[in-house]
Amino acid sequence: MSEDGIPCLWMRGGTSKGAYFLAGDLPAAPSERDAVLLSIMGSPDPRQIDGIGGADPLTSKVAILSPTTREDADLDYLFLQVFVDQALVSDKQGCGNILAAVGPAAIECGLVPVSGDVTSVRIHMLNSGEIATARVETPDGYVNYRGTTEIAGVPGSHAAVPLLFENTAGSLCGALLPTGREVDAIDGVNATLIDNGMPCVVMLASDLDVTGYETREELEANEELKRRVEKIRLIAGPMMKLGDVAAASVPKMVLVSAPKAGGAINTRCFIPHRVHATVGVLAAVTIATASRLKGSPAHSVVAAPDDGRYKVEHPTGDMEVFLDIAENGSIKGAGTIRTARKLFDGQVFPNAGL
Repeated sequence: MSEDGIPCLWMRGGTSKGAYFLAGDLPAAPSERDAVLLSIMGSPDPRQIDGIGGADPLTSKVAILSPTTREDADLDYLFLQVFVDQALVSDKQGCGNILAAVGPAAIECGLVPVSGDVTSVRIHMLNSGEIATARVETPDGYVNYRGTTEIAGVPGSHAAVPLLFENTAGSLCGALLPTGREVDAIDGVNATLIDNGMPCVVMLASDLDVTGYETREELEANEELKRRVEKIRLIAGPMMKLGDVAAASVPKMVLVSAPKAGGAINTRCFIPHRVHATVGVLAAVTIATASRLKGSPAHSVVAAPDDGRYKVEHPTGDMEVFLDIAENGSIKGAGTIRTARKLFDGQVFPNAGL
């Protein structure tokens, strides 16, 4: 590879940060592309000292944007999770937080034209095949990042980016409940194996001998808990039609408990080996969906809202998602409000030895 830089937008989307690229600026072959991305992020290295990654799964993410392949979308979006301490790049999941900045990034890159004070961007999520719509503030023909919307886990306030999802059930597993059951017993623990945009294994924290109110650091220091969670994850993967998940970033492992701060449900999420500082957007949608199933562990602790607006509590606050519920009780769609911000626009340089 030459020593030329690669055009890159570094953006915060929701409670994550990532590098946003146009597909044409990266190698077409996945193996070559992944080698470049590992070099750019500085993986594998727990500090990512030789790259732009932030030594955390939430800041070692990539969005690849390209012209759309569908008539009902404005662009294609591929999410890649670049592992921090492994030479691994995974496309086995989407990311709703990084998604929050895809619409702004597409406009910044010229993939999508501005269409008034608010530009609706229909995003084809290649990881799942579904469409999400982002509504981006574009007064005076430019993306606006300033506003009054606050989200837990992000300091300050920014312009709102509403995200709307449809037909997310079974995004990666082929069905909302890939086993056909609301609850399965795995290693003596009752769990709901569910996918409404993000494959998740939902369990009561108390069934794993924790409260669910521990800090992220306390849970990560609990080696016995991590061993049990990973054992269950490796069993659940094939049950969820995901195959061998030993090297995959899904399913997400979710410990739920009763809310403590006025929300609908409290969560601690393993993603899959680190504890999430917050909760993923599509994971929150999936958790809220699980709480509506009477057989699910989540149903036993949820303070269900009357209006479909679920505040999902997490280690640093809460995330509100809403479910569009049909008269028959099925879920027609879901949504949330995120924020995004452009951090830099320039060139990034992979290791010249590639």
